[in-house]
Amino acid sequence: MSNNSLPIPEDLSLDHQAIDFTLGMDGRRIKAALVLAMVWAIVFTIHAIDGWWIVCAAALVLLPHALKLLTSKPAAPPAATDTLPSITLLVSAQNEESVVAQLAANLCQLDYPAELYEVWVIDDRSTDRTPQLLDELAQQYPQLRVLHRTTGGGGKSGALNQVLPLTKGELVGVFDADAQVEPDFLRSVASYFQRPQVGAIQLRKSVANADTNWLTKGQSIEMALDAYLQQQRITVGGIGELRGNGQFVRRQALADCGGWNEETITDDLDLTLRLHLNGWDIDLASSPAVLEEGVTSLKALWHQRNRWAEGGYQRYLDYWRLVNTDRLGGKKWDLVALALMQYLLPSAVLPDLIGAVIWRQLPLLGPLTAIGLLLQTVGIVVGLRRTSQPGLSQLWLGLTYMLHWMVVMPAVTLRMAFRPKQLKWVKTLRQADNNPAS
Repeated sequence: MSNNSLPIPEDLSLDHQAIDFTLGMDGRRIKAALVLAMVWAIVFTIHAIDGWWIVCAAALVLLPHALKLLTSKPAAPPAATDTLPSITLLVSAQNEESVVAQLAANLCQLDYPAELYEVWVIDDRSTDRTPQLLDELAQQYPQLRVLHRTTGGGGKSGALNQVLPLTKGELVGVFDADAQVEPDFLRSVASYFQRPQVGAIQLRKSVANADTNWLTKGQSIEMALDAYLQQQRITVGGIGELRGNGQFVRRQALADCGGWNEETITDDLDLTLRLHLNGWDIDLASSPAVLEEGVTSLKALWHQRNRWAEGGYQRYLDYWRLVNTDRLGGKKWDLVALALMQYLLPSAVLPDLIGAVIWRQLPLLGPLTAIGLLLQTVGIVVGLRRTSQPGLSQLWLGLTYMLHWMVVMPAVTLRMAFRPKQLKWVKTLRQADNNPAS
């Protein structure tokens, strides 16, 4: 451990550290079906009574929050610190022979005191040359440690939980196997944890292969939009979120949450809500970014976004009772607004169109959709500018690309209501998979 340990907030009560997060994880399919039925019933009821005023009233309630998001100025990044904590970097790798050598070279040669950081790669039952390559790389890089996982479930979360007791860092960082980082990024990470209430930070994500095709360009724009919305939400006292690749968690905060949840398909989104329910804050480090590969085909995008959407939705179904308490404080409204705009509104589009046909009316969700469109438009333009990219020239591509969520969200909601999801780790194919390391 470092001689200069990171500060821990004194106001985290024992009650906050004793939450039983498993209580709400049963009956996801029933809960999803009930939510879906409620959405359809509400939309049809509004159509039946010609309730334009109800939708307008909901839009007027959300509009001040949206305007506050758009007009708030983010705080400056924290100043550099001489307090350098010990850091553990974790990568769960399954059949990653094409990128594992580049990963080791990148993470094992950072500008950070060698005695204060370690790199652990978990070989999660790979069937290619990943195990052999990792053993060879461990001889080459003193910072690299390898765990060959042969038993246990829980996907990526299970792999991370299995290696955690072997690690020693005060901060625990998680990366994907295709991650690329700047040599001095750990010093920036350390500065964010000077504030005791910060339990985790997320590095801004950027797409390394943005120029491959229009899909990867769209993902690059989406990452800029996501970073913008995260910054603005954190600025107004809302929810900061983890995004998996490039997340850093204070070990104490991770212990408070019981480690990573092995019953979810998106460990990062689940941990996000657990941290906030335990009283911790999550910050966003806008610079330097962590680079990752964007998927290059519609099929891969569909599978990836379905997983993201379902994992995000699962946490509401699992933890709604806890969210309905006062644990989140002022963050609760931001979380509710997110659920409405990101999950419920897309699911209401189909019944809105059906209702418009049945009752011979125009669709009613226009005012709410307009707020979402306003946030996306400003977020794309300003988000790209914050990352030194042209905003207006890419606006139409970004808005067109983001329409895929209007298909993904309803499809996921319908499937969750009628068919249970098998929890499994689906590896994202890398472009380098066609040219594996020799």
